[in-house]
Amino acid sequence: MGRTLPSITQTFMQEEQAFARFRRALRRSDQLVLDDLFASARSHLAAAAYAAHALPMETFLLAMLLEEHKEVTRLRSLVEELLEKTGKTGEADESDDAGE
Repeated sequence: MGRTLPSITQTFMQEEQAFARFRRALRRSDQLVLDDLFASARSHLAAAAYAAHALPMETFLLAMLLEEHKEVTRLRSLVEELLEKTGKTGEADESDDAGE
């Protein structure tokens, strides 16, 4: 029996292709960032197959967001570690930002 629905990988490739003209209109540096976002979504295709209730692009965007959040968390930890090593705290900087 054949498939009635395309696989998540096929759907992903179709969605990525749908953005090809958008990608070409971007600056080269932005094209590379967009490529990285799609690569991060591609790494979660197995999990995306279980999100049948969601629209495919929503699932891919959530996977991209997941990877970006992991990077923010990693960088935050690195900054905290560096601040601890130097004996500084980020509290003064945070209070300055609150007043703006």
